[in-house]
Amino acid sequence: MPYKVDLAVRVEDALDELAPKGRKEVMETIAAALVRPGEWPQPGGWHAALVFGPRSWLCFTGYLGGIEVIDIGWADRHRQAACGSALPVGLLAGFIRLLPAGRV
Repeated sequence: MPYKVDLAVRVEDALDELAPKGRKEVMETIAAALVRPGEWPQPGGWHAALVFGPRSWLCFTGYLGGIEVIDIGWADRHRQAACGSALPVGLLAGFIRLLPAGRV
């Protein structure tokens, strides 16, 4: 079954600003979250999930048939970390739950 991924506008902007290596890793982390629908938050609520890659992370919410990525980040040891928060971090912290498999 194909799933759909929506990206918040600030996430799209952050992806554009990442180095190619960072963009690739973030996209791989999104793909890893997408293929685990059993781990998605229930649609229609204020729940989100957080997934980590080797140097990246993403926060997303679920809906019927896909996910919406609302926040991403990537840290390169030679550059400053980049992120594309669509919501204030304090608000995100209120409804994030960690996935059981904390690493991708």
